[in-house]
Amino acid sequence: MSTFDEYAALARQLAAHRRENDRDAAAEAAHRRALHGTLDQLGHRLTAQGHRLDQLGQALGVTPPTASGPPTASGPPTASGPPTASGPPTASGPPTAPGPHVAPGPHVAPGSEVASGSHVASGPHVASGPLVASGPHAASGPSTSAAGPGVPASGGEPAGALAEAHRLTDEADRLVAHTEAVAHRPPLLPTWSPPARALIVYVGCALAGVVLMLAMVVASDLAVVGLGALYAATCAGLPVLSFLAGYLVLGRWGRPALGTEAPPRFAPLGFVICALLVPLAYCAYLLVFRLLP
Repeated sequence: MSTFDEYAALARQLAAHRRENDRDAAAEAAHRRALHGTLDQLGHRLTAQGHRLDQLGQALGVTPPTASGPPTASGPPTASGPPTASGPPTASGPPTAPGPHVAPGPHVAPGSEVASGSHVASGPHVASGPLVASGPHAASGPSTSAAGPGVPASGGEPAGALAEAHRLTDEADRLVAHTEAVAHRPPLLPTWSPPARALIVYVGCALAGVVLMLAMVVASDLAVVGLGALYAATCAGLPVLSFLAGYLVLGRWGRPALGTEAPPRFAPLGFVICALLVPLAYCAYLLVFRLLP
């Protein structure tokens, strides 16, 4: 094969490698653009989530914790010089004469390796400065990409980190929505409807009034409380106190944490319950323990 044919074959091989490198570079650029777009979208979501949490904290009266600054590394100081290569050691022989001398090693293919430097060691190890190894005998070391140190060339770790960040952001959104749903419900019987909550509160307060009425009945039997005071408390005092107690309980613990409007208290229902239950309980007591033999 003539020299021109060898040159044409090498040129075609170089063009094929260049096209392949261009395709790889275009794919890497598209992948990086996709990662940057996903990162921007995640940043917007986190910003909106932060504002939402701030508003929720202000509504609930919770002060957000202040950041104490980024943690500092406590390890030993690192060297300030450039990192050294982790490849095999170079030959320690005397430097050869200046000029582009190529080592006559046994595995030097024509056109595959170019020695760029003024000092070349004789033997299979070529000391040519910061050369990038290519081929199956490439030096093994930490792979870096054009984005800088710490970013892998394949982009698998950033994609995995972004996917995990998306998952955590979705989980945070779900927890924030659950917190808002809980904050819109009152602390007193949150799963009950407002009429059922008011009914059970007024009935409980009326039963407390009945207990006080029975205590006054026992006191009247012991001549501590007169019958006039007992009748007044049973017909007017205790029902009004029971109604006021239920009304205040609904106003204090029936209001949601995020609610600004007054909670429904169902005052007519409560007044009827308290005004009827206490006197009816006293009539039942008289019927059972006084009138019947």
